[in-house]
Amino acid sequence: MLSYQPLLFGRERSAGVLCHPTALPGTYGIGTLGEHARTFIDFLAECGFRWWQVLPLHPPAVGNSPYSAFSAFAGNPLLLDLDQLVAEGDLHAISVPRDSNSNHQTTDQAEWKRTVLHNAAQQFFKEASPERMKQFWDFCDDTFWLHDYAVFTALHHHFKDVSWHQWPQDIRERQELPLRNLEELLGGAIGTEKYIQWQFDRQWKAVRQYAAYRGIGIIGDVPIFVADDSADVWCNQELFLLDSTGNSTVVAGVPPDAFSESGQFWGNPLYDWQKMADQGYHWWIERIRQVLRWYDVIRLDHFRGFEAAWHIPVTAASAQEGSWQAGPGAALFDTLHFVFGTLPFIAEDLGVITPAVEELRDRFALPGMVIIQFAFDSDSSNPYLPHNHQHNAVAYSGTHDNDTLVGWLDSLTERQQQAIKRYLGTTDTVTPDMILRLVWSSVAQTAIVPLSDLLSLGSEARFNRPGVAEGNWEWQAPKNYLDTLSRLSIRTELETYGRITPQDQ
Repeated sequence: MLSYQPLLFGRERSAGVLCHPTALPGTYGIGTLGEHARTFIDFLAECGFRWWQVLPLHPPAVGNSPYSAFSAFAGNPLLLDLDQLVAEGDLHAISVPRDSNSNHQTTDQAEWKRTVLHNAAQQFFKEASPERMKQFWDFCDDTFWLHDYAVFTALHHHFKDVSWHQWPQDIRERQELPLRNLEELLGGAIGTEKYIQWQFDRQWKAVRQYAAYRGIGIIGDVPIFVADDSADVWCNQELFLLDSTGNSTVVAGVPPDAFSESGQFWGNPLYDWQKMADQGYHWWIERIRQVLRWYDVIRLDHFRGFEAAWHIPVTAASAQEGSWQAGPGAALFDTLHFVFGTLPFIAEDLGVITPAVEELRDRFALPGMVIIQFAFDSDSSNPYLPHNHQHNAVAYSGTHDNDTLVGWLDSLTERQQQAIKRYLGTTDTVTPDMILRLVWSSVAQTAIVPLSDLLSLGSEARFNRPGVAEGNWEWQAPKNYLDTLSRLSIRTELETYGRITPQDQ
C-alpha cells in the first residue's frame, strides 16, 4: 500500500483543476473511483498540476446536488467502482444497464447500481475471508457516525424514501424501544449500508494515496450547511433551530447577489450555535476529522456564514425577507485550531462580504477566493481583477456555480467585451485561453480552473445554475476528453507563470 504525506498548501506557486469525480468518464453512468480517476491523476501530474479539487463526496439527496446530502460524513455509493468489487470476489459479474452510455447518472441507473451494491454486500457477508471480515468490523468499530447513518438510510428505504419528518412519530423522535425494534427488523439492510461505506472508504483512500504518489494533493469541499432530510439532522435535532415536531423555524439562504437578483432560498436548517458551543463544538470537530481522512485541503463553502448567516423565516415568500444572524465566529476556529493545529482551509469568501468576515478570515490566515469572471463588471478597483489579487488567495476562472468561460464570454455585453480587451491590451476576439492566462499569471499562490474551462467547452458543460432546481450536476466529460489537451502546452504555460517549481520539472 502506498503511503502519503499531506502536501504543503500555499507555500509556493501552484495550480490545479476542479473536477468532481462524477464528471469523469465512466462505464455505468457517472465517473467512479476506478481507472478513470487514476488516468485523470496521471494527466494532472504530467501537466505539472499540484491539486485536484473535488466537490463534496457525500451521498446526494435533492436534485443530485452534493451540497444537499443525506449525510455530512458518509461517501456517495454511486461513486464506487464496481470492477474493483468484482476483482475482490464480492461480485461475480455485472450486467450493464441498457442506457449505461448516457452522459449522466439516470434514476434507473442509480437504482440499478444500488441493487448491484446490495448483491455485493450479500456476497461479502456470505463468503468473505476472516481477514477481510476483520477489516470490515474494524472500520465499523472505528467510525463513530456509521451506525446512525446506516440506520437512517435503511429506514429511509423502509419508509419508501419519504423525508424523516414524515416517519412515524416514535421513530421521528428516536424513541429507544421502537427504534431498536426496527433496527433488529432491518439488520440486513443496515449491514449493507455499512459495507458500502467501508468500500467507499477503501476505494477513496486508494485514490488519494495514488494521487499523493503522483504528487497531487486533494482539495475537498465542506458545505457549511446540511440537508434537512439527512442523518445529521435526524440524529442531532437538538443542534438545529427546529420546532417541537422537528421542522425548521428558519432556513438558510442568501440575499440578492451576483448569482440571483432576488436572493436564494436554500432551505437548509440552521445551527443552534449556542448548543454546539455548549458541547464544545464536538459535531464540527468530528466532521472536520472525517473529511481530513479524505482531503489534504478543505474549502469551507459559504465561509461568511460562520460570521453571520442569512436566516429566512419558513413562512417567508422570498429570500429577501431574511436577516443576518451571528454565527460562532472565532470561537469555532479557535477550537478547531486547538484540536487540529494548523487549519488547512480555503475560505469561500464570495457574496456579501463585510469587514467582520474579512477579519475572521485573516485572523486565521485563511486564503480567500478570487474569481476572474467577476472582475469586469465595475472599475479598476474591482478586487477580482488580477492586479488587485492577494498573495494569500486562490484564483479561479470560475467555480461550480459559474458558467463555463465559453458560455460566460458569449453572454457578455459589448461594453464588457471591450473592458476585457482593454485589460488584455488586445483588439482580437477574447478567447478562453486568454482568460486562463490571467488566472495563471495572478499573484495568488494557488490557481484553479474547472476541467470544462481547460477543455474550452460551452454552457452544456456547466455544473450548476444557482436558483434553478432541475438539470444540474449532470455534466460528464466525453470519453476521449484528454485527447484534446496538450500536456506539453499546459506544462509550458504553468512554467511560464511560475506554477511549476524546479523540483516538479
